[in-house]
Amino acid sequence: MREIIFDTETTGLDSREDRVIELGGVELVNRYPTGRTFHHYIDPQGRPIHAEAQAVHGISAADLQGKPTFSDIAEEFLAFIDGAKLVAHNATFDIGFLNLEFGRLGHPVIDPGRVVDTLALARRRHPMGPNSLDALCRRYGIDNGRRTKHGALLDSELLAEVYIELIGGKQAALILDAVAVQVNGAGEVADIDITIAARPIALPPRLTDAERAAHAGLVGTLGEKALWLRVGAG
Repeated sequence: MREIIFDTETTGLDSREDRVIELGGVELVNRYPTGRTFHHYIDPQGRPIHAEAQAVHGISAADLQGKPTFSDIAEEFLAFIDGAKLVAHNATFDIGFLNLEFGRLGHPVIDPGRVVDTLALARRRHPMGPNSLDALCRRYGIDNGRRTKHGALLDSELLAEVYIELIGGKQAALILDAVAVQVNGAGEVADIDITIAARPIALPPRLTDAERAAHAGLVGTLGEKALWLRVGAG
């Protein structure tokens, strides 16, 4: 199972007018990071960056001079996410911006059915909150000391760790090849189907004849009501 954890930074909050200025993502296969990442700063093509937004992500207009436009990186990003589930925190915000950017280029919009919203997952699992990315990192003991400002790639890397915890923790990953997570249209986990295949060839016994004889001799000293006699008879 292939998933892309992604995040955006923007010039402001209005997806109809504002533009994406940073896009980052990390690839998970069977819930493990593969090391493949996507990251670009993006020229907003003259759209000014709101002061409130810049205070959050720290990206200035000067930082974006000479960077590619969204049209320059769109095909690369589409190839990176091709066939994968998409995972984002407050995904409605990020998908809204991406779909308008793709729409300006004549690309089909991203199907909401392939998107998982970790904010929705967190609210379901921790209804009393808080459920910001920083709060979830603190809850799960994930080191976010590098996060002095929002950043699309760093936030994606942190969210990947949070996501694993939200869907069952790292121990669950030991059997992830046999786990199918069903996600409903709201981006929430609806069901988890665990199917463990039978071993095709039974493992050979590890007890020797001498060990079996010693065990039988010990059981014989325990009396007729010994539990081991009933277990052996079964």
